[in-house]
Amino acid sequence: MSSMTKRLDGRVAVITGAGSGIGLATAKRFAAEGAKVVCVDLDEESGRKAAAEVGGLFIQADVTDEDAVRAMYQTAVDTYGSLDITFNNAGISPPDDDSILVTGLDAWKRVQEVNLTSVYLCCKYAIPHMQRQGKGSIINTASFVAVMGAATSQISYSASKGGVLAMSRELGVQFAREGIRVNALCPGPVNTPLLQELFAKDPERAARRLVHIPLGRFAEPEEIAAAVAFLASDDSSFMTANTFLVDGGISGAYVTPQ
Repeated sequence: MSSMTKRLDGRVAVITGAGSGIGLATAKRFAAEGAKVVCVDLDEESGRKAAAEVGGLFIQADVTDEDAVRAMYQTAVDTYGSLDITFNNAGISPPDDDSILVTGLDAWKRVQEVNLTSVYLCCKYAIPHMQRQGKGSIINTASFVAVMGAATSQISYSASKGGVLAMSRELGVQFAREGIRVNALCPGPVNTPLLQELFAKDPERAARRLVHIPLGRFAEPEEIAAAVAFLASDDSSFMTANTFLVDGGISGAYVTPQ
């Protein structure tokens, strides 16, 4: 990584869900590109480890807690002097979120809280800091399921990601003239512990999903992190309110090659 361009030199980035998966890969990528990284996670052990690895700051926070979200951005600004990038990436995909016919209201609400309400709160409290600076880049993690329907449904997850996509688009438009860019990242299936665990339980379901990807494999977290770094940097300066698909071709496929 030593030859990497320092597109994010001196910028301050807050990443939620930074302890694992896409969040962790992005923390490493941001640091390699010169950013000061604030790693937010509910899990203290993985969050501290991530922050130590990137020479950044760890903040333990429940992103569904309004006061905690407000405080984490204030801490970032107090510590590093600005808030240039927020990657609102924390999310869950629990097994009790399934077909609409079997998913209970409690499971529905929990997923909405963590996947959608948290992004609302993060944007709500990040934007005023960016308004004061007259610039900023917000990247919200949606999903390819925000633009496509799955017969193997996780109903609340899909709905929450659709909400993230619509909200990101609206914020991107609303704050464009203030120098604040807001884009929705829509990853395809990623080879993370979460996905591995899900598919270890149900290999048949995994095989059904894999066949739909033209590239014939799941993404690596580092491939998604590269897309986030692009959206965070000035290389994407003319992009806002965008649906940024990094999905191995899934959304473009009618049938996949044999």
